[in-house]
Amino acid sequence: MKDIRLDSPLNGQLVELKEVNDPAFAGGAMGLGAAVKNPDGKVYAPVDGEITVLFETKHAIGIRSAEGAEILIHVGLDTVKLNGEHFEAKVAQGDKVKKGQLLLEFDEAAIKAAGYDTTTPVLVTNAAEFGKVTVALDGKEITSAAAAAESAAATDDSEYADLPKEARVAKLIAKYVGGMDNVRNAEHCATRLRLIINDKSKIDEKAIENIDGVKGQFFAAAQYQIILGTGFVDKVFAEFVKGTTFSGVSNKEEAYAQMTPIQKISRTFGDVFVPIIPVLVATGLFMGLRGAAQSLGVQFSPNVLLLSQILTDTAFIFLPALVCWSTMKRFGGTPVIGLVLGLMLVGPQLPNAWAVAGGDVKPIPMDLFGMTIGIVGYQGSVLPALVLGIFAAKLQKALKSFVPDIIDLIVTPFLTLLVSMILGILIVGPIMHSLETSIFGAVSAFLQMPMGIGGFIVGGLQQVIVVFGVHHVFNALEVQLLATTGVDPFNAIITGAIVAQGGAAVAVALKTQDKKKRALYISSAVPAFLGITEPAIFGINLRFMKPFLYALVGGAFAGGVASFMHLAGTGMGITVLPGTLLYLDHLLEYIIVNAIGFGIAFGLTFTLFTPEE
Repeated sequence: MKDIRLDSPLNGQLVELKEVNDPAFAGGAMGLGAAVKNPDGKVYAPVDGEITVLFETKHAIGIRSAEGAEILIHVGLDTVKLNGEHFEAKVAQGDKVKKGQLLLEFDEAAIKAAGYDTTTPVLVTNAAEFGKVTVALDGKEITSAAAAAESAAATDDSEYADLPKEARVAKLIAKYVGGMDNVRNAEHCATRLRLIINDKSKIDEKAIENIDGVKGQFFAAAQYQIILGTGFVDKVFAEFVKGTTFSGVSNKEEAYAQMTPIQKISRTFGDVFVPIIPVLVATGLFMGLRGAAQSLGVQFSPNVLLLSQILTDTAFIFLPALVCWSTMKRFGGTPVIGLVLGLMLVGPQLPNAWAVAGGDVKPIPMDLFGMTIGIVGYQGSVLPALVLGIFAAKLQKALKSFVPDIIDLIVTPFLTLLVSMILGILIVGPIMHSLETSIFGAVSAFLQMPMGIGGFIVGGLQQVIVVFGVHHVFNALEVQLLATTGVDPFNAIITGAIVAQGGAAVAVALKTQDKKKRALYISSAVPAFLGITEPAIFGINLRFMKPFLYALVGGAFAGGVASFMHLAGTGMGITVLPGTLLYLDHLLEYIIVNAIGFGIAFGLTFTLFTPEE
C-alpha cells in the first residue's frame, strides 16, 4: 500500500496522537496521523485537493487529496461547543484548494480563555487504505508506522485464505475475540454465534465486523453475539468448537449470571414459551386456512367441522399442560411431572373455565379456613400453570435432597404431584387466574384504544425492546390473547415494526455505493422479511442510528393502522412473509399494514439518510 507524507497544516509543537487528551483521537479510532500543540491560529492546506467537510461551527475541516486520502483537521477538543465563535473560514465546502492555501483562522488565546484545549489532531481517516502515515513540522516527523502495522496485522487473514469459508470465519472470530482461552462457552441460534466471554476488553469488534461473512456483532443478554445468517452459522459453529469441550447445548447459566433482573425475567419467559410456539403456529395456520375457506364460501359438513375444531382447539384447551411441562423442563424438574400437573388443572372432573365464564355451569364450592373458594378448571390459562410449574420444580429438587435414593422414584413424584395439585387448585390457581384476568383486561384495553393509539405506541417501541433483549416477555401475553380470544392482535402490530426495519435496511443498501457493503447490507436485510430483525438492526440500522429511528416511525404508523383496522392473526411466532399464512382471511389488510411499515421506513431513510453520515 502507498505511504502518505503530509506537511503539518498548522505551526506549533508536533506531538504524537497518544498525547491528545481524548481517547477517540489518542487511540486512533478516528484515524492515524499526529497532533499540533499550541497552534498559531492558522490552518493551511497540506495537499492539493477538495474541501469535503466544513462544519457550520468551523472547528473542523476535511480535505480529500488527489490520491484519495481523507484528511481531517480538528481544531481543539470539544470546540464544537463554541458554535463557531473565534473561528473564521476562508474556504467553503466543495472548493478546490492548493497546497499551502489558507483554509481557516482562529483565535487560539480566546479559545483557551474559554476553557478549551487547542491541541489539534491532523488525521488520515481512511488510513487503512494506505501504508505509513507521516506528518512533518519544522524538521520533526511522526510516523504512524507501528499503529498501521498493528492494524494491518490485526486484520490480516491471509494465513487462512486457503481454508473453506466457514473454517476461515471461525478461525478469524477465535482470533479477534482474544483467542479461545477468552471464550467461556459457545452456542448458536438460527442466525447468530453466541459466546460467553471472560474479558470483553480483548475483543476487536471492528476486526470482527470486517470479516467477510460476518453481518454484524453486538452484546445482548450477557452474550457476545455474532450475526452470520441462517445455515452458515451452523457450519461456522461446527468449525469454531472443533477440538474444544463446547457442546453448543446451552450457555444459559453463564449468561443468566450476567443479566439484569428484567433480562432474566424476559429470558425465562422466552425459555418457557418458545418451545411451545411451533404448536401454536400450526394451530394458527389451521384456523387461518379454515377461515379463508369459509370466507370463499366453502361449506363444511358437521363432521369435517368437528375435526377442524380438534385441530384448532386442542392446544388451547390443554395449554396449562404445555406451559407446566415447559416450565418444569426450564427449572430443572421432571417434564412429565409438569405435563401431568398441567393436565390436572384442566381435568374433566373440574367445571370448564369457559363454561363457567358463560354462565352455563357453576364452580365447585370448597371451604378452606372459613372461606369458600370456587374451584374451576383453568383451560387456556397461562399464569397458574407457569407459577405452579416453578413451584413444582423447586419442590421436586428439595425433596430429592433428602429422600433416600431407594424410594426416590416413588416418593418424590407422589409428593410433588400431591402438594402441587392441592396448592394449585386451592391457592395458586385462583390468585394467579384473577391476576391474569386483570392484566389481560388492561392490555386488551390498551390495544383497543381509539384511533389505533395503542398500536401506534407498541409498533413504535417494540423493536427498541428487541434491542434490549427483553422482548420474550410478550410471549405470555400473545399466548393468553390466543387462548382467550382466538386471535393475536399483538402479532399484527409487531409485523409492521419488523418489516419497517427491513425497509430501512434496504434503503441503506440501495444508497451505498460500495458494492461489497451493498451486498452485505442486502443479505442482512433479507431475514427481516422472514421475521428476524437482528441482522438488519445490529448490522445496519442501529450502527447508523437514523435508519433505526426512521424504522421506528414506520413501525409506529403500521402498528397504529393495524390496531385501527382491528387486524389480528390466528396464531403467533411468525410475521411478515411467513406470517401471511395467519391472515388468509384478512389478506388485504395485512398487506396494507406491511406496505405502510416498509414504505414509511424506506422512504424516510432513502430521502433523509446518506451512508457518508
